[in-house]
Amino acid sequence: MALDKNQPLKLTLIKKSNESNARLTTIETPHGTVETPMFMPVGTLATVKFLTPEDLYKMNSQIILSNTYHLWLRPGEQVVKQAGGLHNFMNYKGPMLTDSGGFQVFSLGKIRTITEEGVHFKNHLSGEPLFLTPEKSIQVQNDLGADIIMSFDECPPYPATYEYMKDSIERTLRWAKRGKDAHQRPHDQALFGIVQGGEYTDLRHMHAKALVEMDFPGYSIGGTSVGEPKPIMYKMIDDAIEFLPEDKPRYLMGVGAVDDLFEGVIRGVDMFDCVLPTRIARHGTAMTTTGRVNIKNKKYEYDFTPLDEHCDCECCQNYTKAYLRHLIRTNEGLGMRLLSIHNLRFLLKLMEDIREAIKEDRLLELRDEVYEKYGLNDGRNTQGF
Repeated sequence: MALDKNQPLKLTLIKKSNESNARLTTIETPHGTVETPMFMPVGTLATVKFLTPEDLYKMNSQIILSNTYHLWLRPGEQVVKQAGGLHNFMNYKGPMLTDSGGFQVFSLGKIRTITEEGVHFKNHLSGEPLFLTPEKSIQVQNDLGADIIMSFDECPPYPATYEYMKDSIERTLRWAKRGKDAHQRPHDQALFGIVQGGEYTDLRHMHAKALVEMDFPGYSIGGTSVGEPKPIMYKMIDDAIEFLPEDKPRYLMGVGAVDDLFEGVIRGVDMFDCVLPTRIARHGTAMTTTGRVNIKNKKYEYDFTPLDEHCDCECCQNYTKAYLRHLIRTNEGLGMRLLSIHNLRFLLKLMEDIREAIKEDRLLELRDEVYEKYGLNDGRNTQGF
């Protein structure tokens, strides 16, 4: 890796779209170079559920995520540190990203108390009191050792009042500064700032500009996909990206629906992640080139065709819908594993197609083709995909 010893990440712009704000880039990290736009599988507890690292390599996964809050509780960051970091602990050789724990604090709702120093809340497993601060979040992430780490932030609910949001982002800015000051591995871990501000354009602008002044190696867009209508989510992306630098990565957190991936890419987003593909797989839902499939449906009982004839994954190349239906209906782990492999490969292949379409200046054409298949152009599908 030819990275500067003081620069843990390097973005190279390959091409800008002639028809939108989409762009092709490469991002160099200490554990490899990746191409964007890209989707990142989520491995909450140092594992993408039911999958091995070898599975991830086969499906051309580039970066995977792990979760700071959950690994802090189990097995504890010191165990991972003694193992030589997350890469050694889980035997994953590629680039890795950890979140800050902020979203988990948000999701705890009424059982947490936010103060200037940090957040008081209860361990969701044992009920014991916990206290997470910007400094603690960064210390845990330093010990975990991912290539890209996140600033500790509050992910406010939607909707939130203007006054609440303004107070929240001002405090989050102070937390970002504290986290940056506490960062012990700036030479090999790229710390991203997270842009919040809810649906308020002026607050998104203010937060983005203030974070850019702090000069982070990359920037995340947070506070989306938390219950807001899609047009508002897309406006949030527009408002944040307007003031983010072109020479740094842009990461839209927690987004994995097909239409949201397209809309994010068109607006200039480079990186995405979401638990959606593996979560719905465990309940028997597959993402396919013709829309979602509920494999538990009786019509697949005698269907001995592949799940998706256009997919090159292990699941589609070797197993039938009838067999997958049987596995899921009998709660067999193999069924969840195969559908997880398929759903992740589906989204990774979609991003490969998106990168190729940007290269050929036909991204909007590809979007319209995909939307037509899923009924996203004519009102048949109002929830997205």
